[in-house]
Amino acid sequence: MSNTTPPSPSELKTIGLTPFIYCSNQALFHVSRGVPLADALAQASNLLFLVKELAVDAAYAKDTDRHAWAAHYLTAMSKAVIDDVAKVLDREADRERTGVTP
Repeated sequence: MSNTTPPSPSELKTIGLTPFIYCSNQALFHVSRGVPLADALAQASNLLFLVKELAVDAAYAKDTDRHAWAAHYLTAMSKAVIDDVAKVLDREADRERTGVTP
């Protein structure tokens, strides 16, 4: 086992393994690798704020479903970012628990 210090949370970055929006059973998009986790989570928060606003608009707009579809796609993007961040945090927790370093 190595006794090196684990990275601080501010040094952790997305790993870019999480896909979203599929076409013909292939991921069309994925989370980018190397984005600081705090920045990624801030972006997810911004996207979820827009989702909330679009969902409210969709509840009142009876003539179109564009608000609902926009909310759907933004939700998929937000979920992918949060899932990618969770993968990084889980990986770091496993490393700390086992004493394995990168």
